[in-house]
Amino acid sequence: MDSEAEIRRAIWEQLQCATIDRHHAWRLPVLANVDEHGSPQARTVVLREVQEASQRLMIYTDHRSPKALALAVNPSSVLVFWSKALSWQLRVSLSARIETRGEKVEKAWETVRQTAAAADYLSPQTPGSPMPAHAGKPAEESAFALIIASVLSIDWLELGAEGHRRALLTPDKFQWLVP
Repeated sequence: MDSEAEIRRAIWEQLQCATIDRHHAWRLPVLANVDEHGSPQARTVVLREVQEASQRLMIYTDHRSPKALALAVNPSSVLVFWSKALSWQLRVSLSARIETRGEKVEKAWETVRQTAAAADYLSPQTPGSPMPAHAGKPAEESAFALIIASVLSIDWLELGAEGHRRALLTPDKFQWLVP
């Protein structure tokens, strides 16, 4: 795999596989951004959908969560992926937006509401708040939302016994970099 086209295709194929295979290393990337005070924040998220044609990645969130509030103020963020099996690291620079309504949100919520995870989005308490002494009554409306992340660039690093390779990919550019 030496050409720009082969590398692009392999990256997007692996990202797509991560949305299907619960054991794929890229299913749980680290999302990094800054909070409203400018402090760096990082947390593991679940990659839910990949749209290669539109260069978008989708993650579920609670719209009351600190990450959602921070991304609403400053959409600049990075997803970091590592795969030991591939010996690949991706640093994906993003512009993220939070969607709380619409067809995409409703469709995703219909899937989630059938699982135990639905309780997280129906909790009367916000994510990260102190646990109450008594469980509150579930909210009538969910706090479920989507993080729609537009890919600005992908920094691809391949570690290899014969040497490392690195490239920067944007939707319309490819450049080899010094590893």
